[in-house]
Amino acid sequence: MSNLIEQISECVENGKINLGSPYPPQMKGQPGADELTRQALAEGITPDDILNKALVPAMDRVGQKYTEKKIFVPQMLLSAKAMSVSMEHLKPYFQSGEVKRKGVMIMGTVTGDLHDIGKNLCRIMVEGAGWEVIDLGVDVKPDQFVAALDSHPGAVVGLSALLTTTMVNMSTIISTLRNKYPDSKVIVGGAPVNSDFAKSINADGYGKDPQELITWLNSQPVGK
Repeated sequence: MSNLIEQISECVENGKINLGSPYPPQMKGQPGADELTRQALAEGITPDDILNKALVPAMDRVGQKYTEKKIFVPQMLLSAKAMSVSMEHLKPYFQSGEVKRKGVMIMGTVTGDLHDIGKNLCRIMVEGAGWEVIDLGVDVKPDQFVAALDSHPGAVVGLSALLTTTMVNMSTIISTLRNKYPDSKVIVGGAPVNSDFAKSINADGYGKDPQELITWLNSQPVGK
């Protein structure tokens, strides 16, 4: 069991997606996260163990390497893809309730902003950290965030913006959310955003990168 767990974790960390993927070169011709996850489930390894002993630790290491600038976005995206193909095999167990997530995060790029690369990267990393993500997409209006909270009470909300002209819309969204859900937790991020701006609009947190976002999420009571 432990050997398969370690192999899956190594594949995710190094971005080895499946048998046919040529990257990384030193693992060419070897099974990837896809085949190994399928094998692990067939051999009776629990989905919970695959998630919490293979995927989450691997994505933690990937996030730390990215923060330390030991890897860059292309390598992170390959790791995220490897994690995603593994997660596809686990989804039926999430839906049945056999595997529990740490919590739920609602995520979207704010009103007027159509940029989603940073948001998408954060979504993949947050999923890899064991959270369920409700991705509302881009140009998300305040009432759409409220409706998502209606459907997912207690979820954490993440707001993304890439433009200085749209980051100001974060304030309106937070105010709208707090009118109905005064205790809602909101974290913001994006290229023009910083911690001072986050405080000025009454956000609960600021994530400068996916790893900082995950660290903040895991510090919240919903993640306990």
